[in-house]
Amino acid sequence: MLRRLRASLSMLLENIHMSVTNIAQNRLRSALTVLGIMIGVTAVIALITTVTAVSTSITSSFASMGAGTLTLSVTGSDLKTGLAPEDLEMLTNMECIEGVTPSVTLRSRVSRGSDYESNITIAGRNPYWFSVNEDIVTRGRQLNVLDMNGIHYCCLIDQDMQESFFYGEDPLEKTLYVSGLPFTVVGIFDTSGDTSVAAMLSGSPDILIPYTTALRLNNTTDVTSLTLYLAEGWDSGTATPVLESALDELFSYEEDCYEINNMDSLESTMESMTSMMAALLGGIASIALLVGGIGIMNMMLTSVTERTVEIGLKKALGAKPRQIQAQFLIESFILSLSGGVIGTIIGLGVSFGLCRAMGAAFTVSHGAIILGVGFSALVGIVFGWAPARKASKLNPIDALRRM
Repeated sequence: MLRRLRASLSMLLENIHMSVTNIAQNRLRSALTVLGIMIGVTAVIALITTVTAVSTSITSSFASMGAGTLTLSVTGSDLKTGLAPEDLEMLTNMECIEGVTPSVTLRSRVSRGSDYESNITIAGRNPYWFSVNEDIVTRGRQLNVLDMNGIHYCCLIDQDMQESFFYGEDPLEKTLYVSGLPFTVVGIFDTSGDTSVAAMLSGSPDILIPYTTALRLNNTTDVTSLTLYLAEGWDSGTATPVLESALDELFSYEEDCYEINNMDSLESTMESMTSMMAALLGGIASIALLVGGIGIMNMMLTSVTERTVEIGLKKALGAKPRQIQAQFLIESFILSLSGGVIGTIIGLGVSFGLCRAMGAAFTVSHGAIILGVGFSALVGIVFGWAPARKASKLNPIDALRRM
């Protein structure tokens, strides 16, 4: 048994040596064959690794923005169309809620003197929103409780509004007309500081006003969209049933009056989409691997034709068909695996560059590496099998006649 094992190992090493020698003797043809596999593996590794890194980055951003928050969308019923101020106060006083930020949005004409702009995005906010986004105000003051209770006509504007209506002037305490009503500018805000889920989904506003004033401009007294910030020790799983119980009572237990969302469902949707995208891109890139496999088959068939005499001599000297087949399979495997290894290294380099360019954290995808290298090795075996079998079935007498 030991002697047979040594003989098999010796034969394997001899086949590897002969395969490497033959590949070296046909450098240009071998390099072009390896190039096909290398391009395919590079594409697979680069695309899957980049998509995975971007997906992880997006998921982390979603988790950080939605950590400890729930979003409530109210569709209402025939008797109750939304949440009144006393309803918001009730939600704020719940044990599981730290704070509530109503989201009231409208679009309107804004003017000052002869200057005007149409379709400007205006958002109603409350003081708690400013406490969560405390760095958003760059100059002036935030909106306070007096602004809410008195339904004051005051506003904060972003940098674009300042340049459009107050170029070269200090806008604080100046008047800006929104929907024909005079609003006093009390502050400047920077939209890049808004990390709320609402801003992520609907975009950043141009002007901020008290949410009570925004409700008046919308000719309503009810809030239909708001963000709930959970108290310490509560999460979405434990807080949602408590909120549902309170809201069911508010809406007289009618169905489909509201919807509570958390970032978990949004994260799971994003993960599903990115997984599908990674699979799709990986499938497209794998086509290049198949093309490379066809290149390997073509080279190996050509090699069998060129080495007919060599095969005939080996068979005449006692080489068995499986030994001949193993030699050509090993040669095909080495070519394909070489392309896979080189393609993996280049693919990781390309992915690293793409992640740096997009600002995503680069992480090595072991699954992509296994897929790229493993698939390339499989391609070498599958596409090398037919030429190897053809070589093993050559009649030694017919082969020697070509000498």
